Amino acid sequence: MWDKPAVLNRVSDLLMLAALCGVLYGLAAWAMRLPVFSITAVRIATPLVHVTPEQVQAIVQREIRGTLFTLQPAGTRAAFEKLPWVRNADVRRQWPGTIEVRLHEHLPFARWGKTALVNVHGEVFVAAYDGELPVFNGPSGTAKEITIQYRHFRASLEPIGRHPGEVSMTPRRAWQLQLDDGMTLDLGRDNVEERLRRFVELYPRTIARMTRPVDRVDLRYANGFAARVPGLPPVTDAKAKRGV
Repeated sequence: MWDKPAVLNRVSDLLMLAALCGVLYGLAAWAMRLPVFSITAVRIATPLVHVTPEQVQAIVQREIRGTLFTLQPAGTRAAFEKLPWVRNADVRRQWPGTIEVRLHEHLPFARWGKTALVNVHGEVFVAAYDGELPVFNGPSGTAKEITIQYRHFRASLEPIGRHPGEVSMTPRRAWQLQLDDGMTLDLGRDNVEERLRRFVELYPRTIARMTRPVDRVDLRYANGFAARVPGLPPVTDAKAKRGV
């Protein structure tokens, strides 16, 4: 190789290029740490309802360090998303020295049993909340389906002035509603919408006229339903055939 000038020249050029790249990299790394690029402000660009200023300040002090160039937005975003009420976060650099943070909070829609909450997207999250919410019960992974079904139940019951306070799905996918007046509706697994529609249609001529409160209505019949009044035998349609 030593007797091949062309090869030696090519190697020399490559070595010089590598050295130049190393110098440029070092200069760039040094420049990115200059005070002129320091982070001087953190701006929360979204209104906060549940996330507290103290929580934000703790993450800012722990995660936001260095300069605009050395900040790791992904790590900062992940830190904010660990807060109980944060559904997702967006962290952006803004010249000359500002970090803009957008926090999108969960909007509580229901309670998930006694342990968690459900947001408007049907996602389960854990946070403290003392407001009044309907209660959802069901197998793991069914919160979104129950959220969708709850909206249908609520709209279906509006004509009789009732709304579901608790919605439950059993492991066998049978539905049960507890209304705001304490009455429980057993809807079963099949033809749920049709059974509820029939109940709403017959409610003014049946349940609404009863002089004693009904605590449970079984809608799992082909042509009617059974109502239970505490202290009295059930009122049933004698021609009805029990379904599922």
